[in-house]
Amino acid sequence: MNPHTFHDLPALRRAVRRICEAHRLPSRTGGRLVLSVAEVAGAALTAGGPVRLEAAEQPAPGGSTLLAVTLHAGPTPAPPSWAHLPLPGRATSDGVVAWHLPLGEAPEPAPSAPAPRGAVPVQGRTRGAESAEVYEAQLAALEGDLAAALSRVDTLSTELHRLKDELADTNSGVLALYVQLEERDEQLRRAHGQILRELEDALRPSPITVDGLEFAVHYEPADTDAPTGGDFYDWLCLPDGTVHITVVDALGHGVRSTRSALNVTHAVRTLALEGHPLESIIARTHDILVPFDPEIMATVLLARIHPETGEVRLANGSHPPALLLRADGTSDYLEVRGRGIGFPLPGSEAVREDTLHEGDLLVLYTDGLTESRRDPIEGEARLVKSARAHARRPVDEIPGAVAEDMHTVILHSDDTLALAVRRARQGAPRAGTHAEK
Repeated sequence: MNPHTFHDLPALRRAVRRICEAHRLPSRTGGRLVLSVAEVAGAALTAGGPVRLEAAEQPAPGGSTLLAVTLHAGPTPAPPSWAHLPLPGRATSDGVVAWHLPLGEAPEPAPSAPAPRGAVPVQGRTRGAESAEVYEAQLAALEGDLAAALSRVDTLSTELHRLKDELADTNSGVLALYVQLEERDEQLRRAHGQILRELEDALRPSPITVDGLEFAVHYEPADTDAPTGGDFYDWLCLPDGTVHITVVDALGHGVRSTRSALNVTHAVRTLALEGHPLESIIARTHDILVPFDPEIMATVLLARIHPETGEVRLANGSHPPALLLRADGTSDYLEVRGRGIGFPLPGSEAVREDTLHEGDLLVLYTDGLTESRRDPIEGEARLVKSARAHARRPVDEIPGAVAEDMHTVILHSDDTLALAVRRARQGAPRAGTHAEK
């Protein structure tokens, strides 16, 4: 075929089909060639430029013959890759794409059809037969195009399934990695919590032993993975033989509140050892700490107990009142008005005095014990009931048992501290100090 120039795709397609028919190419190969030539020429024709098509037979090694179909679509800045075509071709920078197709393959049989009745003979054939042949040729060409299109669809479907399989494998791998990361994160949280618990244990005061008094404490963090908090306590024996106890609840959670609570307990301990009056310690602690930490806020309860007489003296700065449970089952909340550290007009307005008789139990605590249901009045009533139920148990079991009763329903999670002091009965074995976690 001599080179021909084309300005539209329909004429170009018809020319390619004629080449396929003339060289008896299989319909699948012809259909792929038509689609490939149309796709390559489409861009040039859309831009307004003509394309040139030529076809020629060429000898191939081994005595076979190749059909070389060449399309001149015009030069391009960079030769595109036509590997994705239904029938890939070789491209050059001057805009030439060539296809080399083997000849000699057995042609696909065309369906035969009987000549229509009443046909008129024309040069040994009927006009009806000629029309049928044209129709069959056009149908074969369409079938070839359709076969090529379906092949392309099959290829794309295969690629889609492959991509889906790869995506499923990737998602499975990502899910497995996510599970591993979750497990690793859980391990790190536990290790972090264990380290913090050990550090906080090291910061808590050592147990004390005092004749005539029994002590026990229970501490429970709001979050077991972050066991530090602002609920803290301190106890020590002063030079005059009295026992000093500090209970602090610093605002917030975590390390920052722990630091604030430690600062309060250290300042209170220093002032107590220096001999400052009990009623002045909360206000003086405020004056010492606020200049260095303007955002500090903490409630404080101070208790002084004389182990021989059982005299109890209390100072309070915005903290829940201590509970005094008598040996005969009666109870009283030892209320003292005052404002905490970081509050306006800080300090205890008075000192509350009472007496701890033999068998009496004094319970000091933070609001996490009584406000887990967001109702402090209801919480104080339940605390009396629970303390009365456990008052005769060994003292080291009482704070934990009370906390378990109080936390059967938790609507407001908070750090919890419960500290119990019981005046021992004469002749009773002295119980040791116990700190529960």
